[in-house]
Amino acid sequence: MVLPAAMIATGLEWSRSLAATTETIDDLSQTPPRASNGAAWELVADRVMGGVSNGTMRRTVVRGRAAIQMQGDVSLENNGGFIQIALDLAHDGAAIDASRWAGIEIDVIGNNESYNLHLRTAEVARPWQSYRQSFIARPEWQTVRLLFANFEAHRIDAPLNLSRLRRIGIVAIGRAFHADIAIGGVRFHS
Repeated sequence: MVLPAAMIATGLEWSRSLAATTETIDDLSQTPPRASNGAAWELVADRVMGGVSNGTMRRTVVRGRAAIQMQGDVSLENNGGFIQIALDLAHDGAAIDASRWAGIEIDVIGNNESYNLHLRTAEVARPWQSYRQSFIARPEWQTVRLLFANFEAHRIDAPLNLSRLRRIGIVAIGRAFHADIAIGGVRFHS
């Protein structure tokens, strides 16, 4: 079948515009814990502040899909209350300019619990400061889109400066529960 030139051109334009709607942060194509952007995922728990929450991070396959999985138990004892997997957005930890994007989308599967995506900018100086948004990790793979406009400042007065975005974290926080969440990809989206 031969397609008219107008249909081919339109298809190419559609393909180009679709490709420009996301930018990969991590597609899990690199050897763990390395991400596509050259940085490395890391597990952080409230133990750094005297808490007793515990967790693990591992690369695995969840329901046929490569994933980075965080599992563990969040405890509120000793003023604790979180575990997270975090990733710098630049391989050297520097800030990046994400101002042309509307938000972040993550491919996620979990145990039907609420989790947070935390953002850190170059202006965030204290470990308890961040910009936060919650989502539910359903027990089937889904893509969750989190708009930058909906992130809330936590213990910081400065507005979210997308031109100096530095780090993201997938966080189990704020209540005692068993965390079990897997990420199959992370992208900026328009």
